[in-house]
Amino acid sequence: MSSLWGLWVSSSKDSKGSAHLVRRAEGVSDPLSPARRSGADAGRGGLAVLGAKIFFILAGLIQQTLLPRAIGLASYGALSRVLALSNILNNVVVASSTQGVSRAVARCIGAEKKTLRTTFGVHAALALVLGLGFAAIGPSLASFEGAAYIARPLLCMSFVLLFYGLYAPIIGLLNGRQQFVRQAFLDVTFAVLRTFGLLGAGRWFVLQGGSGVLGSALGFALASAVIVPLAAVFAFGRSKPSFLSSQRPDPVPLDTVNAAKATQWSSYLAELGPLAAVQFFTNLLMQIDITLLGHFLSRGGDAKSADEWVAVYRACQLFAFLPYQLLLSVTQVLFPLLARAMAEGDREAIRRYVERGTRLALIACGTLVTVIVALPSQLLALAYRQDVADRGAATLGILALGQGAYALLAIATTVLASLGRERLSALITVGAALAVVAGCVLLVESSSFGASELRAAATGTSIAMVLALLVAGIAVRRVAGAFIRISSVTRVVFALAVVAAMARVAPIHAGPVSTVLLASMVAAGFLAVLVVTRELTKSDAEALRSVRRAP
Repeated sequence: MSSLWGLWVSSSKDSKGSAHLVRRAEGVSDPLSPARRSGADAGRGGLAVLGAKIFFILAGLIQQTLLPRAIGLASYGALSRVLALSNILNNVVVASSTQGVSRAVARCIGAEKKTLRTTFGVHAALALVLGLGFAAIGPSLASFEGAAYIARPLLCMSFVLLFYGLYAPIIGLLNGRQQFVRQAFLDVTFAVLRTFGLLGAGRWFVLQGGSGVLGSALGFALASAVIVPLAAVFAFGRSKPSFLSSQRPDPVPLDTVNAAKATQWSSYLAELGPLAAVQFFTNLLMQIDITLLGHFLSRGGDAKSADEWVAVYRACQLFAFLPYQLLLSVTQVLFPLLARAMAEGDREAIRRYVERGTRLALIACGTLVTVIVALPSQLLALAYRQDVADRGAATLGILALGQGAYALLAIATTVLASLGRERLSALITVGAALAVVAGCVLLVESSSFGASELRAAATGTSIAMVLALLVAGIAVRRVAGAFIRISSVTRVVFALAVVAAMARVAPIHAGPVSTVLLASMVAAGFLAVLVVTRELTKSDAEALRSVRRAP
C-alpha cells in the first residue's frame, strides 16, 4: 500500500501544478523547491493517514472478532442492528464535518481561527439537534426492526452522535491545514478508546447479568465523550509532542472572497447541506441492506435466530467493507488537494489528481477484493467460529464484489463534492440508495428464512452498487476530465477472475497461519498478473523509490 501512495505523491512532485499546493515566503532557504516539498510532505502525510486507517481497520477487526465471544453471537447481531442504524448519521456527521471544515480552512489560510469559530458553531448546533432527534426516533427504529430491546442502546448512540459532532470539526481543521500526522494520531487514539469501550463495557454488563448490547453501546458513548476534550487540548494546546511537529506553509490567504464566505453561517451552511446530503446517502448505502435484512428476518423467525443471522451478515460486511475503509485515506488526502486546485482554477492539476488517485484506488481495491472473493470461508473462520464461516461464505463472495464497487463509488462522489458538484453527487447516491432498497425488497422478501435471505440481500446490494459506479464514473469524467481508464478496469477485473479461480483449490478449513499465507499468495498473484498485463510497470517501482528517498 505504501507503494501506491508513493506512486501518486512522487508523480505529483514533478508536475507543473504542484507548486501551488504550498506557498512559502520569499527568502526562505530550503534545499527543496516548494513543489518538491509539497510532494514530500503530502507523501508523508498520506502515509500517516494510511497508517492510521490500517490501525483503525485492525482495531475494528479486533472489535468484531471479540464481540461475539464477549457478549454472545445473538447479542452481537442485535448490536449490529444498533450500529447499522446509528452509523448512518454518525458517519455523515464525521465525514461532512471533516470535509466541510477542511475545505473551508484549505481555502482560507491566514483566516483559520475565525473560520473555525464559525464552522465549529454550526457543527455544535447541528450535533445537538441531531442527537436529540435520533433519541426521539430511536423507539420507532427499534419497532421497524421488530426488536424493541434495542431501543435503550439506540438512546446511547444519540450521545455518540452528539460527541462526534464536536470531534469531527477539529479533525477537519487539521486536515484542511494538511497536518495529516496529527490527524492520524488522534484517529488512532480514538480507535483504542472505542475498542476498550465496546469490549470492556459489553463484557462487564454480561458478567453482571445485564445486556451486553446495552453495555457495548454505553462503552462506545463513553469513548466518544473522552476523545472530544483530548482532541481539543491536542489541537489547540500550546505544547504538542515533538514527534508530531510539522512544517506549515506561511499563512497567506488564497483570496479574501473565500475567507469572507467561510466566516458566514449562511454561506457555510449552503455548502455544507449538499455535502451532508451526499454523505447521508453514501452511508445509507452501507447500512440499508443489513437494516432491511434485519426487518425481514424478524418477520420470519424468533428474535434469537434472527439476531444470529444478522450477526452472520455483519461478519460478511466486516470483510466486504475493508476496501472502502482503506480507501477512506485516499479521500482524506485527495479532498483538500482537489479543493485547493479548484480554488486556484488549475484544471490540469484536477485532471491529474483524479486520474492518478482513482487508478491507485482501483488497484488497492482490486487487491483486497480478490483476496476476499478467493478465500471467503477461510477469512470468516479466521475471525469467527466455523459455523459462522459455513453460513456466510457464499454471501461474502457476492457482497465483496458489490462493496468493492461501493468503495470506488465513494471515491467518485468525493471527487464530485470536492469540485463543487455536491448536488450531482447527492443525486447519484440517492439513485443508488433507492436501487439497493428496491433490490433488497424484491429479492429478500421472496426468499426463505436464513441463508437464502442473506444471499439475496448481498445480490441486490451488489447489482445496485455496480450500476451506481458506472453512472458516477461518467459524471466524474465529464466534470474532472478524467476517471479510471477502461484499460485499467479490464486488467484489474481479469486479474481478479484469474486469481480467484485458481484459489478455489485452496483448502476450505485452513488454520490461521495457513489463511494468512494463502491471502498473501492471492494478493501477490493478483499483483503479478497486473505486472504481466503491464498495468504495473517499472515506472511504478521507480516512483516508490523516489518518495522513499525524499527528505
